[in-house]
Amino acid sequence: MSTEPSPVEPGGSGNSRLAVISALGVVQILSWGSSFYLLGVLAAPVTVDTGWSLAWVFGGLTVGLLIAGLVSPSVGRIIDRQGGRPVLAFSAVVLAAGLLVLGLAPSLPVFLAAWLLLGIGMGCGLYDPAFATLGRLYGAEARPAITSLTLWGGFASTVSWPLSSFLVEHVGWRGACFTYAGLQLAVSLPLVLGVVPPAPARPPLAGNTRTALIRLDARERRAFLLMAGVLVLGGAVMSLFSAHVLTLLQTRGVPLTSAVALGALIGPAQVGARVVEMAGKGRYHPLWTLSAAMGLVAFGIVTLALGLLPIALAILLYGAGNGIYSIARGTVPLALFGSDRYAPLIGRLARPGLVAQALAPPLGAYVLAQHGAGSTFALLAAMALLNVLLVAALWRER
Repeated sequence: MSTEPSPVEPGGSGNSRLAVISALGVVQILSWGSSFYLLGVLAAPVTVDTGWSLAWVFGGLTVGLLIAGLVSPSVGRIIDRQGGRPVLAFSAVVLAAGLLVLGLAPSLPVFLAAWLLLGIGMGCGLYDPAFATLGRLYGAEARPAITSLTLWGGFASTVSWPLSSFLVEHVGWRGACFTYAGLQLAVSLPLVLGVVPPAPARPPLAGNTRTALIRLDARERRAFLLMAGVLVLGGAVMSLFSAHVLTLLQTRGVPLTSAVALGALIGPAQVGARVVEMAGKGRYHPLWTLSAAMGLVAFGIVTLALGLLPIALAILLYGAGNGIYSIARGTVPLALFGSDRYAPLIGRLARPGLVAQALAPPLGAYVLAQHGAGSTFALLAAMALLNVLLVAALWRER
């Protein structure tokens, strides 16, 4: 007998897919804005107010990403058993607690401890748990929902950075943390509990039977390892480039104000590419999306490193690739391994990518300081090109 869960049909739970995706989209904007993107605006005010070094302040995000990576496999298994609704609700509560501690932090150790809580919240509430939630709800038909959700997520920095700036100006960085904590409890938590339906029940199985169903055969293991490698390099490139793009552009003689304007092109490029992907309506295999993503990222970075194209065009290409990469990281595992194993496997795949995102900015800072911008560009280009080769190898294991 098949163990595939019956997908939730639109309206079957009293909530249409559009309502569920819209609710999760708002939750994603607030989750990313109050965790991953938080220090983009708050770091400077924190250092001015406290005297803590900027490196240590950003170290909080590194701690958070590492913790998120550590908990991700467990999160995937819980979503597989119980669905994503309780996990996403827990994320909102833990993010609120972490933000409260962050805003009250009297010392650097307490500030970093707050990021332990935020890391747990990130591991339970960012893209991968949301993708797994949609996979449990809609089964093999989850691909359009995942694509639509990333379109919402593309506005996270667009919404959160201006909001954070406004809050810092009017209530300070601590007040901004308290406000985001309130938004988690007043907006995210009710949306999850009120709109996201429970996942369909699975047939009762013994624990060892379920483990056997999730186990991968030899070909699937190769595909899994290749996909994990893609996520490691993709996460490292994205994190390193995002952290140091302004500095890298300034080494090319670009003034800071112009560098900021050029860096701001990444967001619209990401959203534009996701709209194009949505227009395709899933008529082709997600590996084509992954191939286009890694190809655009590599082409953008290599041409930027070598000065072969105008900087704005190179950044737009990179941003477009990075935008649809977010879609591919959710849809390719669904296509390769099926919806029945999707939640636990995407939880396992999330760990190496999050760890890479945590460690890449410090690595980039070291290379930039010790060997200069040329070596940093070379490192980025090498990782991006290697990822193209990994995707090519992944096609063979399809």
